[in-house]
Amino acid sequence: MAPRASGLPGTSVVVCTYDTARWPQLVEAVASILAQTQPAEEIVVVVDHNPALLVRAWDAFRGTVVRAVANQGGQGLSGARNTGVRAAACEIVAFLDDDAFAEPAWLERLLEPYADPLVLAVGGEVVPLLGAPRPAWWPLEFDWVIGCSYLGLPTTRAEVRNVIGANMSARRAAVVEAGGFPEGIGRVGDRPVGCEETDLYIRLTRGVPGAQVVYEPAARVHHRVPPSRLTWRYFRSRCLAEGLSKALVASRLGSGDALASERAHALRVLPAGMLHGLRHGAPRRALAIASGLALTTAGYVHGRLSVPSGPAEPVPVLAPA
Repeated sequence: MAPRASGLPGTSVVVCTYDTARWPQLVEAVASILAQTQPAEEIVVVVDHNPALLVRAWDAFRGTVVRAVANQGGQGLSGARNTGVRAAACEIVAFLDDDAFAEPAWLERLLEPYADPLVLAVGGEVVPLLGAPRPAWWPLEFDWVIGCSYLGLPTTRAEVRNVIGANMSARRAAVVEAGGFPEGIGRVGDRPVGCEETDLYIRLTRGVPGAQVVYEPAARVHHRVPPSRLTWRYFRSRCLAEGLSKALVASRLGSGDALASERAHALRVLPAGMLHGLRHGAPRRALAIASGLALTTAGYVHGRLSVPSGPAEPVPVLAPA
């Protein structure tokens, strides 16, 4: 590893994994972290309730800066991420998905905005690495469906409400103070639900005047997308699940923050995308945008009708030391 650049904070990189079939991708993810121009102090691989995979990781990474630990929380991505935060020893905790790999300058670019003490979290661009050709009808505005950066995000460093889970980081103390990732929502195995990042980042900045979450597209990772996620069936289920997940966040934190980014996207970016599709001979893409918006809205409405409003803030999972 290269020596750590002066002035940049120390970093623990957390990689959460659960599926033995993803072992080659996990190894590639870890290798990409080890090859960074800005080295991480440690890499924490959190294995989510898979004892055989945990033993394999212990054996493979023994004697390196990589530590493999078992998820000590509830099964799912939120519990695994909270375990990673607990295990992390550094000021900054960064997260990389086990089916993604980072470009060499990823961590360096990710850490630069932390020179401003009001920056509490930073995320970067997630580029899709598609396992099959992109369907002609699939709109770039909906690449969030496959966990990647989408048309409508800033193209230069900018403040945002939340960043994408496959490529994100935060000040560890701020995450602990906010209570960590909520374990009542979020991905468990292949269930296509999420928004645990949205929930955390809203809480992260509340009560901290001037606090910022920053999107830095120069901090780039590549995210593998299997062919099974490039289908209408997956698109439809993911849009419905996103609406339901947003309803859960809104019931806990209020619809103002929970839907602020979505309103802007729906009112500005999506109409422009539909118009572009109709004008340039891509009516199916325009229809997919309209359908995706309708499905997400339907999921949200169903969620608000079926999920009672809870407390203004979720019960913290992580307790301040």
